[in-house]
Amino acid sequence: MAKKDRTERAELTVLVLVTDEDGRMLLQDRLDPDWGGICFPGGHVEPGESFVRAAAREVWEETGLNVDKLTLCGVKQFPISGGRYIVFLFRGSRFSGELHSSPEGPVFWASRDELEGKRLCDNFTQMLSVFTDPDKSEMLWSTEDGEWKLEIL
Repeated sequence: MAKKDRTERAELTVLVLVTDEDGRMLLQDRLDPDWGGICFPGGHVEPGESFVRAAAREVWEETGLNVDKLTLCGVKQFPISGGRYIVFLFRGSRFSGELHSSPEGPVFWASRDELEGKRLCDNFTQMLSVFTDPDKSEMLWSTEDGEWKLEIL
């Protein structure tokens, strides 16, 4: 009997929830036509790069802030052609530097209440619950009978 290959291709990315002393979130209004709207700073992990360093680098590139003491708080994943897309979710509240926007979109601080009625990225609310609820650690998209299903575990 042939052994099944247990290795699959994965695209690795990070998103980071940075909060200030008032509990406001650092957010970006992404201009990407494929995944736009208000979201958390983040992006792709470079080959061989640590996930924590990728998270800090992406925050710096997109916002101008240096973050440290980031904590892994969850994972978002969904199938893609030939594998899966994995987003490591980090959070932190220690930062320095001067806030500035990047070509990926304007950045700003906002409370949850200030987001009411705004154009949020897909699954923003579910991601926020994984970022902030210690009883949740994973968002998993899967297909069942051809129907997409989102589970929060």
